[in-house]
Amino acid sequence: MDMLTTLAQADLPAAMAPATLAHYLFLSAAMFAIGLIGFLTRRNLIVMFLCTELMFQAAGIALIAFSRFHMEQTGQTFVIFVLTVAAAEAALALALVVLLFRRRDSLDAEQWSEMKG
Repeated sequence: MDMLTTLAQADLPAAMAPATLAHYLFLSAAMFAIGLIGFLTRRNLIVMFLCTELMFQAAGIALIAFSRFHMEQTGQTFVIFVLTVAAAEAALALALVVLLFRRRDSLDAEQWSEMKG
């Protein structure tokens, strides 16, 4: 049984080096920071939406990097679910942005900070 397992795993690539993992995590942290800063400083609803998408992608890169480092597929599988949620969020957010633009002809978040009931 042990020889069969060894033969089945002969095609697998080598595990990721810690230095490479650090590079991917730095890229992920930088992307997340850019997305967070963009979300907090911009008031345009489309830019805020794009910044949240950037943060989703940064989290996905970190999950894939850790998954590859530990030679498991759990992180990669979880990224599939994150992308599914991001796609659903993108569809809803875009529909909401179009609706809000039709109501006030502006995408400035300050105009929408106070809703009328």
